[in-house]
Amino acid sequence: MTNRSNVRFKAVTSQQSVLFPSNLSDKIAANHPVRLVNQIVDQLDIDDILSTYKGGGTSSYHPRIMIKILFYSYLNNVYSCRKIERQLQENIHYMWLSGQATPNFRTINNFRSQKLKSKIQQLFAGMVRLMNEMGFVSLDVQYIDGTKIEAASNRYSFVWRGSVEKYKAKLETKINSVLKSIESVMNDEQSQAEDDHLPEAIDSKLLEEKIRLLNANRLELTRKQQKQIKNLEQDALPRMKKYEQQLDILGERNSFSKTDTDATFMRMKEDHMKNGQLKPACNVQISTENQFITGFSLHRRAGDTATLIPHMEQFQKLYGKQSSTIVADSGYGSEQNYQHLEDQNIDAFIKYNYFHAQQKHNYKNNPFLPAHLFYNSEKDFYVCPMGQHLTFQGEGRRKTELGFMYRVSIYQAHNCKGCPLRGKCHKAKGERTIEVNYNLNRLRQIARDKLTSESGIYHRSMRPIEPEAVFGQLKWNNKFNRFSFRGLPKVEIEMGLMAIGHNLRKLVARILVSKPNKSAFYVLVFEFEPQIDGRKLLLQPTGNNFGNLMTAA
Repeated sequence: MTNRSNVRFKAVTSQQSVLFPSNLSDKIAANHPVRLVNQIVDQLDIDDILSTYKGGGTSSYHPRIMIKILFYSYLNNVYSCRKIERQLQENIHYMWLSGQATPNFRTINNFRSQKLKSKIQQLFAGMVRLMNEMGFVSLDVQYIDGTKIEAASNRYSFVWRGSVEKYKAKLETKINSVLKSIESVMNDEQSQAEDDHLPEAIDSKLLEEKIRLLNANRLELTRKQQKQIKNLEQDALPRMKKYEQQLDILGERNSFSKTDTDATFMRMKEDHMKNGQLKPACNVQISTENQFITGFSLHRRAGDTATLIPHMEQFQKLYGKQSSTIVADSGYGSEQNYQHLEDQNIDAFIKYNYFHAQQKHNYKNNPFLPAHLFYNSEKDFYVCPMGQHLTFQGEGRRKTELGFMYRVSIYQAHNCKGCPLRGKCHKAKGERTIEVNYNLNRLRQIARDKLTSESGIYHRSMRPIEPEAVFGQLKWNNKFNRFSFRGLPKVEIEMGLMAIGHNLRKLVARILVSKPNKSAFYVLVFEFEPQIDGRKLLLQPTGNNFGNLMTAA
């Protein structure tokens, strides 16, 4: 039998009062990420957010405290306001970071969705500037890529441009028919004069005016005609207004969701039905450097081609400078983008759509391709494989879907009839005609020379492990496959916080030193120098004195 007389247990003091309360900071490791978040947010400029507080009424939680809470939550993949509220009550790190403030989930959600609206880009840029001063990013190079993230809207409440335009055209035809039959009775001469004219283009304002005039002469109409006017007023007019509103929402898009009009239906790789369905989504573009996100933008078009220029313009607006090097895949290789980059004197490494195809056997040995036809520059004609000349016919102007105008030179053969190679050469009914865009060919040759250079090979090898690795981290490791908010302004806030959370995780991984002392932690310290106007950012390794340096800083 065991003797229990010598067994001793530690005292339980959870129900006892203490004379000197413990300090929460003493219970947090010197190299814990929460300390990094605290110090980074303390250095951000939040004057724009402070200006939104009008004063009066009850006191508010300080916005810097709320930003710290949100940044640390997104660092730890905690996105729900109710879960954040619980963490503030139970997690010692949240308690220390917030100064034991306990805002409820409504307060947190209101701050995130209202106070950060149109301010998240500036907060994100402020953190990137700190990383730039710390030497983690230079902002001289951007690896750009995009991905589609599903919107929070209903997956099956869609509106398509083709359907709206078709139904609107049918409604216009019906309205014109009814109005013509009524007006013919009221004014035979006017009806006779309009018989040979095309149906009048009609909109909701014109229809409203016509209904008002017909109602003013209601006594001259039969019962059937009065019923027709009533149907126009109660059915046709509201439908016309609805179609016009839908077309206005569509803008240049082909679709939108009824439950989130900013979401466009796009074909996505991550399909929940596994059958390639279109889903409401947003095209997210990011710029990365050393796998840090240095810029992000949201777009309502599915294709990446149209997103490059506005994405770069937003980068310029945020940092007051543009990167000297841009790296992207073939989805961005259009004449408009190449020309813009050349005009801005930017060193671009961007593939075009058949860059890799040009290196394959089938392409190189195809003599019928326009690029492989012999060209006589002196007399300006091409020669087909059978020796026939394709002579210059003139220039044409073409317009892309995005509205970009470009010129092409048109060349045509004179007699393809009976040619034994015609089936391999072309399938047109008449003579073979080719259009040559000399400016695009020039830009593609420049792009090819850069891509095959030593620096081009390096950037091409880096691009797959830059933005694509970041998207893998966000979408698979952090399970960020669908937005939680609706509407582009709130979606931008959510994406901004996700980008900040990703950068914080990378900072923690980079700043925590594994050699030689795992407990060492690099922290930001501002050293004030009287001879310099401003503050100089330093990196200083600290160990157990981390808390003291934090206080001194």
